Amino acid sequence: MENRPLEYDYTVTKMFMFTTILLGIVGMLIGVILAFQLAFPGVNLFLGEGLAEYTNFSRLRPLHTDAVIFGFTLSGIFATWYYVGQRVLKVSMAESKLLMFLGKLHFWLYLVTVAAVVVSLFAGVTTSKEYAEFEWPIDIAIVVVWVLFGLGIFGLIGIRREKSLYISVWYYIATFLGIAMLYLFNNMEIPTMLASAPDGSHVGGNWYHSISMYAGTNDALVQWWYGHNAVAFGFTVPIVAMIYYFLPKESGQAIYSYKLSLLSFWGLMFLYLWAGGHHLLYSTVPDWVQTMGSIFSVILILPSWGSAINMLLTMKGEWQQVAASPLIKFMILASTFYMFSTLEGPIQAIKSVNAIAHFTDWIVGHVHDGVLGWVGFMIMAALFHMAPRVFKREIYSKSLMTTQFWIQTLGVVLYFTSMWIAGITQGMMWRAHDEFGNLAYSFIDTVTVLHPYYTIRGVGGLLYLVGFLMFAYNIYKTMSARPVEESELQSASPMGA
Repeated sequence: MENRPLEYDYTVTKMFMFTTILLGIVGMLIGVILAFQLAFPGVNLFLGEGLAEYTNFSRLRPLHTDAVIFGFTLSGIFATWYYVGQRVLKVSMAESKLLMFLGKLHFWLYLVTVAAVVVSLFAGVTTSKEYAEFEWPIDIAIVVVWVLFGLGIFGLIGIRREKSLYISVWYYIATFLGIAMLYLFNNMEIPTMLASAPDGSHVGGNWYHSISMYAGTNDALVQWWYGHNAVAFGFTVPIVAMIYYFLPKESGQAIYSYKLSLLSFWGLMFLYLWAGGHHLLYSTVPDWVQTMGSIFSVILILPSWGSAINMLLTMKGEWQQVAASPLIKFMILASTFYMFSTLEGPIQAIKSVNAIAHFTDWIVGHVHDGVLGWVGFMIMAALFHMAPRVFKREIYSKSLMTTQFWIQTLGVVLYFTSMWIAGITQGMMWRAHDEFGNLAYSFIDTVTVLHPYYTIRGVGGLLYLVGFLMFAYNIYKTMSARPVEESELQSASPMGA
Protein backbone atom coordinates (compact mmCIF):
# COMPACT_ATOMS: atom_id res chain seq x y z
CA MET A 1 0.00 0.00 0.00
CA GLU A 2 1.27 3.48 -0.87
CA ASN A 3 2.35 5.43 2.23
CA ARG A 4 0.73 8.81 1.63
CA PRO A 5 1.75 11.88 3.66
CA LEU A 6 -0.64 12.90 6.42
CA GLU A 7 -3.17 15.56 5.40
CA TYR A 8 -3.63 18.08 8.22
CA ASP A 9 -6.90 19.93 8.70
CA TYR A 10 -6.42 23.67 9.18
CA THR A 11 -10.09 24.70 9.40
CA VAL A 12 -9.85 25.94 13.00
CA THR A 13 -6.35 27.31 12.43
CA LYS A 14 -7.66 29.57 9.65
CA MET A 15 -10.49 30.84 11.86
CA PHE A 16 -8.08 31.92 14.59
CA MET A 17 -5.64 33.39 12.06
CA PHE A 18 -8.40 35.75 10.91
CA THR A 19 -9.23 36.85 14.48
CA THR A 20 -5.52 37.33 15.22
CA ILE A 21 -5.27 39.83 12.38
CA LEU A 22 -8.63 41.53 12.98
CA LEU A 23 -8.19 41.95 16.74
CA GLY A 24 -4.57 42.97 16.23
CA ILE A 25 -5.72 45.85 14.02
CA VAL A 26 -8.40 46.84 16.54
CA GLY A 27 -6.10 46.68 19.57
CA MET A 28 -3.23 48.54 17.91
CA LEU A 29 -5.50 51.19 16.38
CA ILE A 30 -6.96 51.95 19.82
CA GLY A 31 -3.42 52.02 21.20
CA VAL A 32 -2.38 54.65 18.65
CA ILE A 33 -5.48 56.73 19.45
CA LEU A 34 -4.60 56.56 23.16
CA ALA A 35 -0.99 57.57 22.48
CA PHE A 36 -2.11 60.68 20.61
CA GLN A 37 -4.75 61.43 23.26
CA LEU A 38 -1.93 61.64 25.81
CA ALA A 39 0.14 63.89 23.55
CA PHE A 40 -2.80 66.00 22.35
CA PRO A 41 -5.73 65.87 24.83
CA GLY A 42 -8.13 67.31 22.27
CA VAL A 43 -8.08 63.93 20.52
CA ASN A 44 -10.29 62.74 23.39
CA LEU A 45 -13.10 64.49 21.54
CA PHE A 46 -12.26 63.14 18.09
CA LEU A 47 -15.80 61.77 17.63
CA GLY A 48 -17.43 64.87 19.05
CA GLU A 49 -18.64 65.78 22.52
CA GLY A 50 -21.70 63.58 22.30
CA LEU A 51 -19.58 60.44 22.03
CA ALA A 52 -16.71 61.66 24.22
CA GLU A 53 -17.84 59.35 27.04
CA TYR A 54 -17.08 56.35 24.85
CA THR A 55 -13.83 57.59 23.33
CA ASN A 56 -12.01 59.08 26.31
CA PHE A 57 -8.80 57.56 27.64
CA SER A 58 -10.34 55.76 30.62
CA ARG A 59 -12.93 53.99 28.44
CA LEU A 60 -10.52 53.01 25.65
CA ARG A 61 -7.51 51.97 27.71
CA PRO A 62 -8.90 48.61 28.96
CA LEU A 63 -10.20 47.95 25.44
CA HIS A 64 -6.65 48.42 24.12
CA THR A 65 -4.95 46.16 26.67
CA ASP A 66 -7.60 43.44 26.50
CA ALA A 67 -7.78 43.51 22.69
CA VAL A 68 -4.01 43.01 22.49
CA ILE A 69 -3.75 40.43 25.31
CA PHE A 70 -6.98 38.44 25.00
CA GLY A 71 -7.66 39.25 21.35
CA PHE A 72 -4.52 39.44 19.22
CA THR A 73 -2.15 37.39 21.40
CA LEU A 74 -4.64 34.74 22.52
CA SER A 75 -5.92 34.25 18.96
CA GLY A 76 -2.31 33.85 17.84
CA ILE A 77 -1.73 31.24 20.55
CA PHE A 78 -4.86 29.32 19.52
CA ALA A 79 -4.04 29.55 15.79
CA THR A 80 -0.48 28.29 16.25
CA TRP A 81 -1.55 25.47 18.58
CA TYR A 82 -4.05 24.06 16.08
CA TYR A 83 -1.26 24.18 13.47
CA VAL A 84 1.80 23.13 15.47
CA GLY A 85 -0.04 20.54 17.57
CA GLN A 86 -1.11 18.51 14.55
CA ARG A 87 2.33 18.57 12.97
CA VAL A 88 4.51 17.69 15.94
CA LEU A 89 2.06 15.05 17.20
CA LYS A 90 1.65 13.56 13.69
CA VAL A 91 -2.13 13.55 13.78
CA SER A 92 -4.86 15.41 11.89
CA MET A 93 -7.84 16.98 13.62
CA ALA A 94 -9.96 15.54 10.81
CA GLU A 95 -9.35 12.08 12.29
CA SER A 96 -11.60 12.94 15.24
CA LYS A 97 -15.08 14.39 14.67
CA LEU A 98 -15.24 15.23 18.38
CA LEU A 99 -11.98 17.22 18.30
CA MET A 100 -13.09 19.07 15.18
CA PHE A 101 -16.43 19.91 16.81
CA LEU A 102 -14.70 21.09 20.01
CA GLY A 103 -12.26 23.21 17.97
CA LYS A 104 -15.06 24.97 16.08
CA LEU A 105 -17.09 25.39 19.29
CA HIS A 106 -13.95 26.86 20.89
CA PHE A 107 -13.69 29.44 18.12
CA TRP A 108 -17.34 30.52 18.00
CA LEU A 109 -17.74 30.77 21.76
CA TYR A 110 -14.49 32.74 21.88
CA LEU A 111 -15.86 35.13 19.24
CA VAL A 112 -19.11 35.63 21.18
CA THR A 113 -17.12 36.29 24.36
CA VAL A 114 -14.91 38.83 22.59
CA ALA A 115 -18.04 40.64 21.37
CA ALA A 116 -19.41 40.68 24.94
CA VAL A 117 -16.11 42.09 26.23
CA VAL A 118 -16.09 44.90 23.63
CA VAL A 119 -19.71 45.90 24.31
CA SER A 120 -19.34 45.78 28.11
CA LEU A 121 -16.09 47.77 28.22
CA PHE A 122 -17.42 50.41 25.82
CA ALA A 123 -20.44 50.68 28.11
CA GLY A 124 -18.17 51.19 31.12
CA VAL A 125 -19.13 47.90 32.76
CA THR A 126 -15.94 46.86 34.54
CA THR A 127 -14.62 45.37 37.78
CA SER A 128 -11.76 47.92 37.67
CA LYS A 129 -9.13 45.17 38.10
CA GLU A 130 -6.36 45.49 35.53
CA TYR A 131 -6.42 42.73 32.87
CA ALA A 132 -9.41 41.29 34.78
CA GLU A 133 -12.05 43.91 34.02
CA PHE A 134 -14.81 41.50 33.01
CA GLU A 135 -17.91 40.89 35.11
CA TRP A 136 -18.85 37.40 36.27
CA PRO A 137 -21.03 36.26 33.31
CA ILE A 138 -18.15 36.95 30.90
CA ASP A 139 -15.69 35.32 33.31
CA ILE A 140 -17.75 32.12 33.23
CA ALA A 141 -17.79 32.19 29.42
CA ILE A 142 -14.00 32.66 29.40
CA VAL A 143 -13.58 29.63 31.66
CA VAL A 144 -15.66 27.53 29.25
CA VAL A 145 -13.57 28.80 26.29
CA TRP A 146 -10.40 27.89 28.17
CA VAL A 147 -11.66 24.41 29.05
CA LEU A 148 -12.42 23.82 25.36
CA PHE A 149 -8.85 24.89 24.53
CA GLY A 150 -7.54 22.40 27.10
CA LEU A 151 -9.70 19.61 25.69
CA GLY A 152 -8.26 20.42 22.27
CA ILE A 153 -4.69 20.18 23.58
CA PHE A 154 -5.06 16.96 25.57
CA GLY A 155 -7.42 15.41 23.03
CA LEU A 156 -4.83 15.83 20.28
CA ILE A 157 -2.07 14.53 22.57
CA GLY A 158 -4.26 11.54 23.41
CA ILE A 159 -4.53 10.35 19.78
CA ARG A 160 -0.98 11.29 18.71
CA ARG A 161 1.27 9.08 16.61
CA GLU A 162 4.50 10.74 17.75
CA LYS A 163 5.44 9.22 21.11
CA SER A 164 7.73 12.05 22.25
CA LEU A 165 6.28 15.43 23.17
CA TYR A 166 8.30 18.13 21.43
CA ILE A 167 9.31 21.01 23.73
CA SER A 168 6.76 23.38 22.17
CA VAL A 169 3.96 21.10 23.38
CA TRP A 170 5.30 21.41 26.95
CA TYR A 171 5.02 25.18 26.70
CA TYR A 172 1.47 25.05 25.32
CA ILE A 173 0.42 22.73 28.17
CA ALA A 174 2.00 25.13 30.68
CA THR A 175 0.10 28.02 29.07
CA PHE A 176 -3.19 26.22 29.54
CA LEU A 177 -2.56 25.13 33.13
CA GLY A 178 -0.95 28.41 34.25
CA ILE A 179 -3.65 30.75 32.96
CA ALA A 180 -6.40 28.40 34.19
CA MET A 181 -5.03 28.59 37.74
CA LEU A 182 -4.39 32.34 37.63
CA TYR A 183 -7.74 33.29 36.12
CA LEU A 184 -9.82 31.15 38.46
CA PHE A 185 -8.21 32.41 41.66
CA ASN A 186 -7.99 36.10 40.72
CA ASN A 187 -11.54 36.30 39.43
CA MET A 188 -13.23 34.84 42.49
CA GLU A 189 -16.16 37.22 42.86
CA ILE A 190 -19.65 37.46 44.29
CA PRO A 191 -22.57 38.89 42.26
CA THR A 192 -23.91 41.85 44.23
CA MET A 193 -27.47 40.54 43.84
CA LEU A 194 -26.35 37.68 46.13
CA ALA A 195 -24.20 39.74 48.47
CA SER A 196 -25.18 41.08 51.88
CA ALA A 197 -23.92 44.04 53.90
CA PRO A 198 -22.41 43.43 57.40
CA ASP A 199 -25.78 44.22 58.97
CA GLY A 200 -27.41 41.51 56.88
CA SER A 201 -29.18 43.86 54.49
CA HIS A 202 -29.17 43.22 50.74
CA VAL A 203 -26.43 45.04 48.77
CA GLY A 204 -28.37 45.10 45.51
CA GLY A 205 -26.97 46.30 42.20
CA ASN A 206 -27.28 45.19 38.57
CA TRP A 207 -27.53 41.44 37.99
CA TYR A 208 -24.19 41.40 36.14
CA HIS A 209 -22.28 43.41 38.77
CA SER A 210 -19.97 41.68 41.23
CA ILE A 211 -17.50 42.35 44.02
CA SER A 212 -14.16 40.64 44.58
CA MET A 213 -13.90 37.92 47.22
CA TYR A 214 -10.68 39.61 48.38
CA ALA A 215 -10.18 43.03 49.90
CA GLY A 216 -7.40 45.53 50.53
CA THR A 217 -3.85 44.20 50.58
CA ASN A 218 -4.98 40.63 49.91
CA ASP A 219 -6.80 41.77 46.78
CA ALA A 220 -3.68 43.60 45.59
CA LEU A 221 -1.48 40.54 46.22
CA VAL A 222 -3.76 38.18 44.32
CA GLN A 223 -4.27 40.73 41.52
CA TRP A 224 -0.55 41.16 40.85
CA TRP A 225 0.20 37.49 41.28
CA TYR A 226 -2.30 37.18 38.43
CA GLY A 227 -1.28 40.31 36.50
CA HIS A 228 2.41 39.57 36.31
CA ASN A 229 1.86 35.91 35.53
CA ALA A 230 -0.63 36.75 32.81
CA VAL A 231 2.52 38.19 31.20
CA ALA A 232 4.34 34.95 32.04
CA PHE A 233 1.79 32.53 30.62
CA GLY A 234 0.32 34.79 27.94
CA PHE A 235 3.23 36.86 26.63
CA THR A 236 6.16 34.54 27.38
CA VAL A 237 5.51 30.81 27.65
CA PRO A 238 3.36 30.32 24.49
CA ILE A 239 5.56 32.68 22.46
CA VAL A 240 8.58 30.56 23.42
CA ALA A 241 6.54 27.55 22.25
CA MET A 242 6.11 29.24 18.87
CA ILE A 243 9.74 30.12 18.29
CA TYR A 244 10.97 26.66 19.32
CA TYR A 245 8.89 25.28 16.45
CA PHE A 246 8.95 27.98 13.79
CA LEU A 247 12.63 29.03 13.93
CA PRO A 248 14.04 25.51 13.39
CA LYS A 249 11.32 24.81 10.83
CA GLU A 250 12.01 27.95 8.83
CA SER A 251 15.81 27.86 9.07
CA GLY A 252 16.37 24.11 8.76
CA GLN A 253 18.52 24.24 11.89
CA ALA A 254 17.98 21.98 14.90
CA ILE A 255 17.52 23.72 18.26
CA TYR A 256 20.97 24.50 19.67
CA SER A 257 20.37 22.70 22.97
CA TYR A 258 17.34 20.62 23.86
CA LYS A 259 18.61 20.30 27.46
CA LEU A 260 18.80 24.08 27.77
CA SER A 261 15.22 24.35 26.54
CA LEU A 262 14.12 21.98 29.34
CA LEU A 263 16.16 23.79 32.00
CA SER A 264 14.70 27.11 30.89
CA PHE A 265 11.21 25.64 30.91
CA TRP A 266 11.37 24.45 34.51
CA GLY A 267 13.18 27.64 35.55
CA LEU A 268 10.34 29.75 34.15
CA MET A 269 7.72 27.53 35.81
CA PHE A 270 9.26 27.77 39.29
CA LEU A 271 10.51 31.36 39.28
CA TYR A 272 7.91 33.40 37.40
CA LEU A 273 5.08 32.62 39.81
CA TRP A 274 6.89 34.35 42.69
CA ALA A 275 7.83 37.60 40.94
CA GLY A 276 4.46 39.42 41.04
CA GLY A 277 5.27 41.11 44.35
CA HIS A 278 7.58 43.53 42.57
CA HIS A 279 4.45 45.42 41.42
CA LEU A 280 3.73 46.28 45.05
CA LEU A 281 7.04 47.72 46.29
CA TYR A 282 6.70 50.51 48.87
CA SER A 283 3.09 49.48 49.57
CA THR A 284 1.22 47.95 52.51
CA VAL A 285 2.28 44.47 51.39
CA PRO A 286 4.66 42.88 53.96
CA ASP A 287 8.27 43.83 53.31
CA TRP A 288 9.42 40.21 53.00
CA VAL A 289 6.89 39.69 50.16
CA GLN A 290 8.27 42.74 48.36
CA THR A 291 11.84 41.53 48.81
CA MET A 292 10.92 38.04 47.60
CA GLY A 293 9.33 39.55 44.49
CA SER A 294 12.49 41.53 43.77
CA ILE A 295 14.83 38.57 44.32
CA PHE A 296 12.83 36.16 42.16
CA SER A 297 12.57 38.82 39.45
CA VAL A 298 16.36 39.16 39.27
CA ILE A 299 16.89 35.37 39.27
CA LEU A 300 14.31 35.17 36.46
CA ILE A 301 16.97 36.55 34.10
CA LEU A 302 18.55 33.06 34.01
CA PRO A 303 15.76 30.98 32.44
CA SER A 304 14.61 33.91 30.27
CA TRP A 305 18.05 34.45 28.80
CA GLY A 306 18.52 30.69 28.63
CA SER A 307 15.62 30.48 26.18
CA ALA A 308 16.65 33.59 24.22
CA ILE A 309 20.30 32.53 23.88
CA ASN A 310 19.17 29.05 22.83
CA MET A 311 17.12 30.64 20.05
CA LEU A 312 19.99 32.84 18.86
CA LEU A 313 22.52 30.00 18.96
CA THR A 314 20.16 27.91 16.85
CA MET A 315 21.32 30.13 13.97
CA LYS A 316 25.02 29.47 14.74
CA GLY A 317 26.87 29.19 11.44
CA GLU A 318 23.77 30.17 9.46
CA TRP A 319 23.62 33.90 10.05
CA GLN A 320 23.47 34.53 6.31
CA GLN A 321 19.88 33.31 6.52
CA VAL A 322 19.05 36.26 8.77
CA ALA A 323 20.21 38.63 6.03
CA ALA A 324 18.40 36.68 3.32
CA SER A 325 15.08 35.88 4.99
CA PRO A 326 12.77 38.63 6.32
CA LEU A 327 10.81 35.99 8.22
CA ILE A 328 13.91 34.85 10.14
CA LYS A 329 14.73 38.52 10.74
CA PHE A 330 11.42 38.84 12.59
CA MET A 331 12.17 35.82 14.78
CA ILE A 332 15.78 36.75 15.59
CA LEU A 333 14.86 40.33 16.46
CA ALA A 334 11.94 38.98 18.52
CA SER A 335 14.45 36.90 20.52
CA THR A 336 16.64 39.98 20.95
CA PHE A 337 13.73 42.06 22.24
CA TYR A 338 12.90 39.18 24.59
CA MET A 339 16.43 39.48 26.00
CA PHE A 340 16.11 43.27 26.36
CA SER A 341 12.73 43.05 28.06
CA THR A 342 13.69 40.26 30.47
CA LEU A 343 16.77 42.19 31.57
CA GLU A 344 14.92 45.49 31.88
CA GLY A 345 12.09 44.03 34.00
CA PRO A 346 14.36 42.60 36.72
CA ILE A 347 16.32 45.89 36.82
CA GLN A 348 13.06 47.78 37.42
CA ALA A 349 12.19 45.28 40.19
CA ILE A 350 15.26 46.30 42.24
CA LYS A 351 13.92 48.48 45.05
CA SER A 352 16.27 51.42 44.53
CA VAL A 353 15.53 51.53 40.80
CA ASN A 354 11.81 51.00 41.36
CA ALA A 355 11.73 54.07 43.59
CA ILE A 356 12.42 56.11 40.44
CA ALA A 357 10.66 53.93 37.86
CA HIS A 358 7.34 53.12 39.54
CA PHE A 359 4.28 54.87 38.07
CA THR A 360 6.44 56.39 35.30
CA ASP A 361 6.41 55.89 31.55
CA TRP A 362 9.55 53.77 31.78
CA ILE A 363 7.24 50.94 32.83
CA VAL A 364 5.10 51.59 29.73
CA GLY A 365 8.25 51.45 27.58
CA HIS A 366 9.25 48.13 29.17
CA VAL A 367 5.87 46.58 28.50
CA HIS A 368 5.82 47.70 24.88
CA ASP A 369 9.36 46.69 23.87
CA GLY A 370 8.32 43.22 25.06
CA VAL A 371 4.84 43.13 23.53
CA LEU A 372 5.61 44.87 20.23
CA GLY A 373 9.11 43.52 19.73
CA TRP A 374 8.84 40.01 21.17
CA VAL A 375 5.17 38.99 21.12
CA GLY A 376 4.05 40.94 18.05
CA PHE A 377 7.04 40.05 15.89
CA MET A 378 6.85 36.36 16.80
CA ILE A 379 3.12 35.98 16.17
CA MET A 380 3.43 37.73 12.79
CA ALA A 381 6.40 35.50 11.90
CA ALA A 382 4.40 32.41 12.86
CA LEU A 383 1.46 33.47 10.68
CA PHE A 384 3.81 34.28 7.80
CA HIS A 385 5.23 30.76 8.04
CA MET A 386 1.80 29.15 8.37
CA ALA A 387 -0.03 31.08 5.63
CA PRO A 388 1.53 29.33 2.58
CA ARG A 389 0.96 25.91 4.13
CA VAL A 390 -2.54 26.65 5.38
CA PHE A 391 -3.80 28.39 2.22
CA LYS A 392 -1.57 26.45 -0.23
CA ARG A 393 -0.30 29.70 -1.73
CA GLU A 394 3.06 31.44 -2.00
CA ILE A 395 3.63 34.49 0.21
CA TYR A 396 2.45 37.43 -1.90
CA SER A 397 5.45 39.71 -1.41
CA LYS A 398 8.68 39.14 0.48
CA SER A 399 9.81 42.68 -0.33
CA LEU A 400 6.66 43.97 1.38
CA MET A 401 7.54 41.76 4.36
CA THR A 402 11.03 43.29 4.50
CA THR A 403 9.63 46.84 4.31
CA GLN A 404 7.18 45.99 7.07
CA PHE A 405 10.03 44.66 9.23
CA TRP A 406 12.06 47.88 9.03
CA ILE A 407 9.04 50.17 9.52
CA GLN A 408 7.94 48.24 12.61
CA THR A 409 11.46 47.99 14.00
CA LEU A 410 11.79 51.77 13.73
CA GLY A 411 8.38 52.10 15.41
CA VAL A 412 9.37 49.90 18.37
CA VAL A 413 12.69 51.73 18.83
CA LEU A 414 10.99 55.15 18.79
CA TYR A 415 8.38 53.87 21.23
CA PHE A 416 10.59 52.40 23.92
CA THR A 417 13.41 54.97 23.75
CA SER A 418 10.96 57.86 24.11
CA MET A 419 9.32 56.13 27.06
CA TRP A 420 12.67 55.33 28.70
CA ILE A 421 13.67 59.01 28.55
CA ALA A 422 10.20 60.19 29.59
CA GLY A 423 10.03 57.73 32.48
CA ILE A 424 13.43 58.50 33.98
CA THR A 425 12.77 62.23 33.53
CA GLN A 426 9.46 61.83 35.37
CA GLY A 427 11.00 59.85 38.20
CA MET A 428 13.82 62.35 38.74
CA MET A 429 11.52 65.40 38.56
CA TRP A 430 9.05 63.89 41.03
CA ARG A 431 11.85 63.35 43.54
CA ALA A 432 13.69 66.65 43.04
CA HIS A 433 13.48 69.18 45.89
CA ASP A 434 14.91 72.60 46.68
CA GLU A 435 17.14 73.68 49.59
CA PHE A 436 14.05 74.01 51.81
CA GLY A 437 12.89 70.45 51.17
CA ASN A 438 9.97 71.51 48.98
CA LEU A 439 9.23 69.77 45.70
CA ALA A 440 11.12 71.54 42.91
CA TYR A 441 8.51 70.82 40.22
CA SER A 442 4.73 70.72 40.09
CA PHE A 443 2.97 67.84 38.38
CA ILE A 444 2.08 70.04 35.39
CA ASP A 445 5.80 70.85 34.98
CA THR A 446 6.48 67.18 34.30
CA VAL A 447 3.57 66.96 31.87
CA THR A 448 4.90 69.91 29.87
CA VAL A 449 8.43 68.51 29.70
CA LEU A 450 7.22 65.09 28.51
CA HIS A 451 5.12 66.36 25.60
CA PRO A 452 7.79 65.80 22.89
CA TYR A 453 8.36 62.23 24.08
CA TYR A 454 4.64 61.50 24.07
CA THR A 455 4.51 62.75 20.48
CA ILE A 456 7.43 60.49 19.50
CA ARG A 457 5.67 57.57 21.22
CA GLY A 458 2.55 58.24 19.15
CA VAL A 459 4.60 58.29 15.93
CA GLY A 460 6.32 55.03 16.92
CA GLY A 461 2.98 53.36 17.59
CA LEU A 462 1.59 54.66 14.30
CA LEU A 463 4.55 53.20 12.38
CA TYR A 464 3.96 49.83 14.05
CA LEU A 465 0.27 49.97 13.10
CA VAL A 466 1.17 50.82 9.49
CA GLY A 467 3.47 47.80 9.46
CA PHE A 468 0.71 45.60 10.85
CA LEU A 469 -1.68 46.77 8.14
CA MET A 470 0.99 45.83 5.58
CA PHE A 471 1.19 42.42 7.25
CA ALA A 472 -2.60 42.00 7.03
CA TYR A 473 -2.56 43.03 3.34
CA ASN A 474 0.27 40.58 2.59
CA ILE A 475 -1.63 37.70 4.21
CA TYR A 476 -4.83 38.69 2.37
CA LYS A 477 -3.05 38.75 -1.00
CA THR A 478 -1.32 35.45 -0.18
CA MET A 479 -4.74 33.80 -0.01
CA SER A 480 -5.28 34.65 -3.70
CA ALA A 481 -1.76 33.91 -5.02
CA ARG A 482 -0.85 30.90 -7.18
CA PRO A 483 -1.46 27.45 -5.64
CA VAL A 484 1.62 25.50 -4.57
CA GLU A 485 2.32 22.01 -3.24
CA GLU A 486 3.33 21.41 0.37
CA SER A 487 6.61 19.88 -0.84
CA GLU A 488 7.64 23.25 -2.31
CA LEU A 489 7.31 24.84 1.10
CA GLN A 490 8.82 22.04 3.17
CA SER A 491 12.09 22.60 4.98
CA ALA A 492 13.86 20.64 7.66
CA SER A 493 11.96 20.73 10.90
CA PRO A 494 12.13 19.72 14.55
CA MET A 495 11.39 16.02 14.96
CA GLY A 496 10.79 15.85 11.20
CA ALA A 497 7.40 17.57 11.62
